[in-house]
Amino acid sequence: MSQILSAVRKFDGILELAPQPGSDHPEVSWGDHFFYYAPDGQVPTNRQPYATIITKNYLNDEKSRLNEDGRWRLNIHVGTDLFADILGYLPEKIDETMVDYSATDTFLTHPLYGAYGWVCIVNPADATTERALVALRAAHEADKRRVERRGGS
Repeated sequence: MSQILSAVRKFDGILELAPQPGSDHPEVSWGDHFFYYAPDGQVPTNRQPYATIITKNYLNDEKSRLNEDGRWRLNIHVGTDLFADILGYLPEKIDETMVDYSATDTFLTHPLYGAYGWVCIVNPADATTERALVALRAAHEADKRRVERRGGS
């Protein structure tokens, strides 16, 4: 996780939201990371993060078995084209019966948001980290373009 965090933290205009115990954020989010393009340093209220690192199961999102020791998941909004390039099929062609969401170090469709162009990796390692960093950069740049197109900072 440290390699990915280190790389993303170098992106221009990055805002990392990392709720900690005792913060005003929901307890389930404590210890997780949410990434936005937000050069003004303000957490956006009108859009979702373009990538997240999740360290535990959320409600209705248990398939990756993140409550087991040492497991975490990188989620990236890559859009339709990059989704198809990475996984070999379009988001609308997801066949959940063929996906082992608990598999590690492999690109998977996101268990909840795959149809919207999200991919994920449980415990990225040698087979996925390099491509994940490329996908994170592309997601960051796409978020930046959206913000700039809307006239935001």
